[in-house]
Amino acid sequence: MDLSHLHLHVADRARSEAFYAQWFGLRVSAHGHEITFMNGDRKFLLALMADPAPEPMPRWFHFGFRIESPDAVAAMLERMAAAQVPIVRPLYRDETFASFRCADPDAYAIEVYWEPDKHETPPNETAAD
Repeated sequence: MDLSHLHLHVADRARSEAFYAQWFGLRVSAHGHEITFMNGDRKFLLALMADPAPEPMPRWFHFGFRIESPDAVAAMLERMAAAQVPIVRPLYRDETFASFRCADPDAYAIEVYWEPDKHETPPNETAAD
């Protein structure tokens, strides 16, 4: 069983839709009067609920997007920083994990990360190591 959706309250749905589409490739699958549903390639559902004053989340709260490689994490960080997306935690990178955190338009913390699949050999290692 996998987690299948996340529901966020956002001040400006159009701005949030554009953010998640641009940076994470999510697509609007349904658009109602007060809520937008967006999907990615893994059948995960992001629900964006209109709320003129979303409550702030605790500082520790975050959610994440896993991407294909440590180099892709670093490249996304570069692109986001150049576009002035707030970076709330700098790049961390070692042989088995790479990540940084940015903030969406409502200041939700998002971790962009890579870690190897259970059957994947980390970069710079061979299967015999």
